[in-house]
Amino acid sequence: MSSFACPVDGATLVPVERSGIEIDHCPTCRGVWLDRGELDKIIERSATPAPEPYREQRPHYDNRGHHPYKKRKSFFEELFD
Repeated sequence: MSSFACPVDGATLVPVERSGIEIDHCPTCRGVWLDRGELDKIIERSATPAPEPYREQRPHYDNRGHHPYKKRKSFFEELFD
């Protein structure tokens, strides 16, 4: 790709590849410029569902509401709590 000038300030655009898509950005005004077809590629990739994030399972509580990893209170601590 040959270097192009920024339409805003005339600075030389710098090509950068992100996720397999080459985009041009201006280092002075920080503008981002796309060639034909690049926006379509971005839209296609954003339309694919992202993998579901890992969900940490909640700790299991017994029938009295006790957490299995907490130190159990004595009979008197539970009585006077």
